[in-house]
Amino acid sequence: MPNSNPNQDTEPNRPANLPFSLTILGAGSATPTLKLHQTAQLLTIGSDYVLIDCGEGTQLRLIEQRIRPGRLRYIFISHLHGDHYFGLPPLLSSLNLGGRTEDLFLFGPRGLDEVLTTIFRVSDSRLGFRLHFQVVEPDSPSLLLDHPLMTVESIPLQHRIDCSGYLFREKPHKPHLLREKLPDDIPVHYLKQLKNGQDILGANGEILFASAEYTEPGPPARSYAYCSDTRYVEELVPQLLGVNLLYHEATFMEDNAQRATEVYHSTAKQAATIAVKARVERLLIGHFSSRYKQFDLFLDEARSVFPETYLAIEGQTIPI
Repeated sequence: MPNSNPNQDTEPNRPANLPFSLTILGAGSATPTLKLHQTAQLLTIGSDYVLIDCGEGTQLRLIEQRIRPGRLRYIFISHLHGDHYFGLPPLLSSLNLGGRTEDLFLFGPRGLDEVLTTIFRVSDSRLGFRLHFQVVEPDSPSLLLDHPLMTVESIPLQHRIDCSGYLFREKPHKPHLLREKLPDDIPVHYLKQLKNGQDILGANGEILFASAEYTEPGPPARSYAYCSDTRYVEELVPQLLGVNLLYHEATFMEDNAQRATEVYHSTAKQAATIAVKARVERLLIGHFSSRYKQFDLFLDEARSVFPETYLAIEGQTIPI
């Protein structure tokens, strides 16, 4: 699988209401149940689909939600426990059978490329598209993707094996032009300068059009942080400060706090505590242990600490 830089240097014109939303495909933990599937999420940013983790059966979940897998451009895998990536080889196989030719960019822990290469070798499979793999180092935050619409950083988590979360940040919107205040015959290149925050100067250096007078600020940039399997780690807080939506695993409730610590997972209360300390807008909790049959108590426990907490409900799409 070749390596390549998927970044682009130009920023397209984009509407203020650019789609930025999260669809929950799987919210369960290691053991699937009839109610919960293994972890997978789909982030929509503009026209791009971003898959975050790919538990068993993810491609079926995509079909159920009428999401075209062929539109996937980026895939981020948090770690190599099977409930977070066992759905990836069959998804790649199906994309190949469907005739995909567009490049696909895969980010994940060291060893994921070895696993996929072995599967493709022993099954005598050859992809008809280029799969670019980038190793995500687990020890410190790093910039993984600088896309025209967003940046993606890794989030170091603490689990039994190397594990990384991901922080998706929309790039700042340019100011909006107040067209009604501008003359009809103003040159187009003046408009571009004003949108870039530059004043238009005359021959003698006088200001002809001030950017602050003829523009208004664009909408605030949005952000989503995905914290997969991890124990309670306060060191995450600085990187998560002020994000619009935080997903943080909540495998257990406080009645199993000791068990959570032993197996490097978190409780609903601990996830909510991170949300409070990071002053996020909303918290989404998931990765519920199969030992629990009801999940409203997770919500009650988390909301007692952070009221803006919501359950990750499979099939639900959350605007960011």
